[in-house]
Amino acid sequence: MSREPIRTDRAPINEHYAQAVRAAGLVFVSGQGPFDPGTGAIVGGTIQEQLRQCLTNIQSILEAAGSSIEKIVSSTFILGDPADFTGLNEEWDRWFSASPPARQGAKLPLDMPGLRVSIAVIAEA
Repeated sequence: MSREPIRTDRAPINEHYAQAVRAAGLVFVSGQGPFDPGTGAIVGGTIQEQLRQCLTNIQSILEAAGSSIEKIVSSTFILGDPADFTGLNEEWDRWFSASPPARQGAKLPLDMPGLRVSIAVIAEA
């Protein structure tokens, strides 16, 4: 099986891991936080704003891989505060109103001040 790392300047870059890997007809996107690709700063103070930035970053990575946000089949999110779950769903429904992907989530301590959410996805290539 061949594996192809995906990289785009339109999403935050980390030297320690690939933004995504295309393999077996799928694109595996590493966990994306709400970071501005140019500055690395956290975008937004609300869960809705941060989720929007996470999904914008994911969309850029998927497009670089020749895929799209509409092809996401599975997603995993990490919340720092379970109280953000309602707000997460509000923004999520704006992005995935017609055919939402499978989804799982967890509450974990996020060790960066101001960071409320991180999301990883798997999409069809």
